[in-house]
Amino acid sequence: MAKAYLVGSGIAALSAAAFLIRDGGLAGSDIVLLEEQDREGGSLDAAGSPTTGYTMRGGRMFELHFECTYDLLRSVPSLDDPSKSVTADTFAFHEDFAWDDHARLVDAAGRIVDAHGMGFSERDRLELIKCAATPERQLDGKRITDCFSEGFFRTNFWWMWCTTFAFEPWHSAVEFHRYLNRFVHLFKTFDTMSGIYRTRFNQFDSIVRPLLKWLTDQGVTVRLGTRVTDLTFAGEGEAGGHGDALTVTALAVTRAGLDEEIAVGPDDLVMVTNGSMTAGSALGTTDAPPVLDATDPGGSWALWETLAAKRPGLGNPAVFNSSPADSCWGSFTVTTQDPTFFKLMEDFSGSEAGKGGLITFKDSAWLLTIVLNHQPHFRDQPDDTFVWWGYGLFPDREGDFVKKPMRDCSGREILDEVLHHLRFEQAPRILDTSIVIPALMPYITSQFLVRGQGDRPQVVPEKSTNLAFIGQYAEVPDDVVFTVEYSVRTAWTAVAGLLHLDTGPPPVFAGRRDPRVLVEALETLHRRGPRP
Repeated sequence: MAKAYLVGSGIAALSAAAFLIRDGGLAGSDIVLLEEQDREGGSLDAAGSPTTGYTMRGGRMFELHFECTYDLLRSVPSLDDPSKSVTADTFAFHEDFAWDDHARLVDAAGRIVDAHGMGFSERDRLELIKCAATPERQLDGKRITDCFSEGFFRTNFWWMWCTTFAFEPWHSAVEFHRYLNRFVHLFKTFDTMSGIYRTRFNQFDSIVRPLLKWLTDQGVTVRLGTRVTDLTFAGEGEAGGHGDALTVTALAVTRAGLDEEIAVGPDDLVMVTNGSMTAGSALGTTDAPPVLDATDPGGSWALWETLAAKRPGLGNPAVFNSSPADSCWGSFTVTTQDPTFFKLMEDFSGSEAGKGGLITFKDSAWLLTIVLNHQPHFRDQPDDTFVWWGYGLFPDREGDFVKKPMRDCSGREILDEVLHHLRFEQAPRILDTSIVIPALMPYITSQFLVRGQGDRPQVVPEKSTNLAFIGQYAEVPDDVVFTVEYSVRTAWTAVAGLLHLDTGPPPVFAGRRDPRVLVEALETLHRRGPRP
């Protein structure tokens, strides 16, 4: 019986395991996930308590056309109501708590900006349309700044776009182009964010936990604390081996300080999560900043580097992990048992918690964005505890009020900066009653860095018989990285490709081919004046 070895336990590997069972007919007992960390879930993490503070490095957004994700999660029962799927629960939550953002942008004076108008000049519009229409290959090696004049980066559209999706001006024009085309149907509601979907709780509780339970109930094994350091290819070291079929015959792993080798049979499958956007992350505390350890970027990067050095066609990890200054930003999670901040923010924004969407301080040096999630945001969160989250895209810049870079700030100092932007008189009380855990992530947007064709390996590389790459650093034409959907799509593509299945993932939604969507998008680009 064929076995499958999956490197990693993030959403890509968990999804691949589910597709192997659901579509590939493998028994769960024949699937093994090899995870370097001491916890499953990869970048979809969330943990903590009311006394120590909750923490999550990020929060993922969804939308109606995440076809692969919803298809997968229709097979997975919700933990709260097993008669419902995770997909059904997510849709039901959206019906009850859809976003309708009334305070998407806030200016330097602490006033809400009417962001209904995109703030475009005619030149901005033309440049945006040109970027969206340019063939992707012509954007290879280009930055977003190569496609737009300076004024574009001072528009309402840019401030909303970059803080919704975490783009920096120096990021890849290819990825920006893909995002424009992938999400053109969201243009008309971009200021209200009403087209964005969220899970009922954080994504670890709402997606990872139910998916992991379903898999382990099927007999899937997860080996934590297990680092895969190398793969052996058939014919490795032989002259002319690069022209032969690409077949994995063994995995080298390290566990509890001991090295071992796992033999891979001719019918077995190997799927590798190459690279990690949260590798090397560091957490701080309310009183201390996070401190990065640059000595070990993580096993997923090291393994990819090892494989890419062995054989052409397996990508170029250096494009993504060699300039962390261009891909690093900081986030923070705030826990409090005092409802003061939530009440003030609900009054300020005009939206109850969970319905307001993102709030960006567009003139802040750190480009701060915060969000009040629906409570509880953690499944075990008590009723008297409140949790909210935020991030800054420019952690190397000095703050407007706290005169040091965000990356050097404690959680309290980051919260102090936010409260100064809001000008709340109750700031001292909020500071004294909050636990703030900051996170610094050197590779968080590394998948957005400038790249060219071939820098990401194909999901199933040329001539591969049993190896696939999954996750954010494998190549899927047309779809967009930094989404759960991308990881799930790579997993489905890998399973369908290696098992030669008749059916695979559905096509990427192409709203750009819908005349109605294009008309609405063009109307949005020309929109002026206040929100109706």
